[in-house]
Amino acid sequence: MRLDKYLKISRLIKRRSVANEAAGAGRVCVNGKVAKPATDIKPGDELDLLLGGRHILLRVTKTPEVVRKEDADSLYTIINA
Repeated sequence: MRLDKYLKISRLIKRRSVANEAAGAGRVCVNGKVAKPATDIKPGDELDLLLGGRHILLRVTKTPEVVRKEDADSLYTIINA
């Protein structure tokens, strides 16, 4: 799954266009490397996000194509907020 789509369906970022901009600006790292919006995300990857002045480190647990709003937080585990 693409990074920008994952950030949107996991509700970490509200809009895919904003997720695309964040990844394009270098504020998202996947497994320690700066990621582009089209970077492939799979379970077990670690995401390092710098959003709104907050640093968030999380591990991807699932990457379904469609997810309900109530289940969005089950797609990742926060390691350090």
